[in-house]
Amino acid sequence: MGGKMYFVDLTNDEREELEALLSAGSHSSQKLTRARILLKSDQGWSDPKIADALDCGRATVQRTRQRFTEQRLGVLDRKMPDRVYPRKLDGNAEAHLIALACSEPPEGRARWTLHLLAEKLVTLEEVDVGSISHETVRQTLKKNELQPHRSKQWVIPPGQNAKFVCRMEDVLALYHEPYDPTRPVVCFDETNKELHTHVRDPLPVTPGAVARTDYTYRRAGTRNLFLVSEPLLGWRHVDVTEKRTKKEFVEQMRQLVDEHYPDAARIRVVLDNFSTHAEYAFYEFLPPAQARRLLEKLEFHFTPPHGSWLNMAEIELRALGTQCLNRRIPDAATLRSEVAAWEQQRNKVPSAIEWQFTTADARTKLRTLYPVSNDA
Repeated sequence: MGGKMYFVDLTNDEREELEALLSAGSHSSQKLTRARILLKSDQGWSDPKIADALDCGRATVQRTRQRFTEQRLGVLDRKMPDRVYPRKLDGNAEAHLIALACSEPPEGRARWTLHLLAEKLVTLEEVDVGSISHETVRQTLKKNELQPHRSKQWVIPPGQNAKFVCRMEDVLALYHEPYDPTRPVVCFDETNKELHTHVRDPLPVTPGAVARTDYTYRRAGTRNLFLVSEPLLGWRHVDVTEKRTKKEFVEQMRQLVDEHYPDAARIRVVLDNFSTHAEYAFYEFLPPAQARRLLEKLEFHFTPPHGSWLNMAEIELRALGTQCLNRRIPDAATLRSEVAAWEQQRNKVPSAIEWQFTTADARTKLRTLYPVSNDA
């Protein structure tokens, strides 16, 4: 057992280099172990003695000596696997696995799983039964940067769409204008919140136990939330209403003009193109003189259909949902007080939004939407 098939005969320079490496001590433990193996092998130590002294396996000692004869000190930086495993999938089987992962899942399944993919390869006789596991499938998908269990939602109108492009560039140009306090840019959006009351009181968090909430609840209606924000200043305001009809929209715009920005010469409002967001609605609920006065101070910039991501108010709504609304709220009064507290705290430390996506970016990244390219 102590006989050596590969001999280590260090030169003086190699011995000095190894001793200096051990003195430094700032290398990986594997590299230091290999250096000690080489030094002790050069001194005539047997493999079992080296393994016992360095608390490593005899196979590690044998591989280190063997590779030293092939690479000299290059063995120190080489990753030495304990075992070379045969490849489970050849090129054709791997290509078939990738094609499967990119295809529609089987009937009755929402997505491909690792076990489903492995079973399908066996069914298609690409591999033998028992020769492939879900771990082999996972490693192959990871190597090819495939994640069939994940998906993203991104709504962009297909093909060329001049209307989308026109409204998108209008909003993008507005976002990149310099700040003008007399002509503020305000983003407006809305969402809703279902009110739920507890059937049983929840149990609070305690050491060793997470908070627990009974899954049953009672519905207590729905409330609408209107949010306005001025991204460049990091200011936002939320109103809770029972409905979100044209009447509520007109009232929100009146508050914007008379209460939030009474000194502004013009208020540029970015909003989604909902049916309730109609200019004629001002004349339905207000005297003509008041309707005209408000409209002359408002300038609407509508996001394109399927382009609500261009409305920066959505960023604030996501923060509101995550930080405040993501829980059961029993009634409208509680909702109003909680939202008001969130608004007050968030406005204490204004966090401006710097919109990075520009018109130049759109003409490059969304060029398929443009009926006429820049090269035309």
